[in-house]
Amino acid sequence: MNAQKEVCRAERIFSKMQFCCWKVFAVAAALAAPVASLAATCTSQAELSPIDRSVVATAGQKLLEDVMGQNLAGLKAALLPAEAPAWDEISAAVEQAQPLLKGGQIQIRDLYLLDTGNQTEPADTQFFCSNQSGSLTVSILMHALPPGRYAVVLAEAAGAPLGGQMGLILAWGGPDAGWRLAGLSVHQGIFDGHDGVWSWERARTLATEDPWSAWYSYDLARYALLPVDFLSSPNMDKLRQEQSQIAPSPQDALPLSIPEGDRTWKIDAVGIDVSLHEPDLAVVYESTGVTDPAAQRTEAVAALGAFLKAQPGLRESFHGLWAIAVRDGKRTPVMELPMDKIP
Repeated sequence: MNAQKEVCRAERIFSKMQFCCWKVFAVAAALAAPVASLAATCTSQAELSPIDRSVVATAGQKLLEDVMGQNLAGLKAALLPAEAPAWDEISAAVEQAQPLLKGGQIQIRDLYLLDTGNQTEPADTQFFCSNQSGSLTVSILMHALPPGRYAVVLAEAAGAPLGGQMGLILAWGGPDAGWRLAGLSVHQGIFDGHDGVWSWERARTLATEDPWSAWYSYDLARYALLPVDFLSSPNMDKLRQEQSQIAPSPQDALPLSIPEGDRTWKIDAVGIDVSLHEPDLAVVYESTGVTDPAAQRTEAVAALGAFLKAQPGLRESFHGLWAIAVRDGKRTPVMELPMDKIP
């Protein structure tokens, strides 16, 4: 596994964000931060004028085709100048997206046109995107967003076996520059032939009998259904509400102490990990500090085995487990094992 993937995995496990290699200034889901509205406006796809809809869709389609075709030169040329320092991360994300999009056709699902209004400096900015009747509202929250006009483009690689879900942020560079690339995220949308709706339905059926499997099935559903984490819709709000009602909650149980023989394993964190395109869980456990590779693997197998004995239902719900050892604050990915290889 290369260093880039290891960094991405660590970000998935230890950050609230469910994706890595995503750059648009400092855009993130900063729910705890104060939000400056300052007459910020959002226009959803159905409410856009035909001209605006066509211009944004055309710009988004071209960039999505460049991502699909691995046209790094074209994407770099379209990059917003302020995002130039992030090019290495963006290009890595494009390369890692290739298997997720293979065999699919681009279909744009949603467009949102954002305007920060009279905002004069970077600020945490929330946009409310409602349809004409006001019956459906999507909320977009961006952190430290500079003044300007932006567009969010959500799309999918229809027919791709791994169901790639794509999210773009475009920034208006002026009449001469047009719409420029300011952010990119790609998520896998299908795991073992099942989409996010299937994972959501499975989470519901497991909520009472197996809270741990249900909790992380909700996480997997959220990941598969939406390629960005700064957008909240009524459906995603419903998913979060259902998940929050799980009792006992795995989040309340962590850190988890598991006695086994003469040792007590301490599990600090658990989170979904899809870096191998499988529905895996990453298990963060406190290590004794062994450094020999063979000893690290032996310890990892023992830690994963103890965890599965405590939560046996996870064997049927996920493909495998990643072992992440932590010692003195340093986290080290050790190995991934399919469930049938874990005693």
